[in-house]
Amino acid sequence: QVQLVESGGGSVQAGGSLRLSCATSGHTSSRKWAYMGWFRQSPGKEREGVAAIRLAGYATYYTDSVKGRFTISRDASKNMLYLEMNSLKPEDSAHYYCAAHFGAVYFPLRQAAYDYWGQGTPVTVSS
Repeated sequence: QVQLVESGGGSVQAGGSLRLSCATSGHTSSRKWAYMGWFRQSPGKEREGVAAIRLAGYATYYTDSVKGRFTISRDASKNMLYLEMNSLKPEDSAHYYCAAHFGAVYFPLRQAAYDYWGQGTPVTVSS
């Protein structure tokens, strides 16, 4: 059974840092995750792709607004996905979701590319 469980969200002041974690399960030696990503959604807005990683070679992708501030990483030995968020801004406040896909993904920052989602974790950045 596929499961993605996020943790690490919380409240922080502008300029601060948070690290989000996503515990993954449901992959096997013959069926491995190919792409994983972090998305966020704030009230009244569409879900936005923040960062993604291709697990073969660990190529990473970021939306422009977080480049240089956020880092996505994967620890396969622990079945974990991380999002290190630095220099946080109030506009980063949102519910953050972990997502994963077994096959090829042509647009890694588009939510339609992913089949599996976690329940999300909230991030609030105060000014």
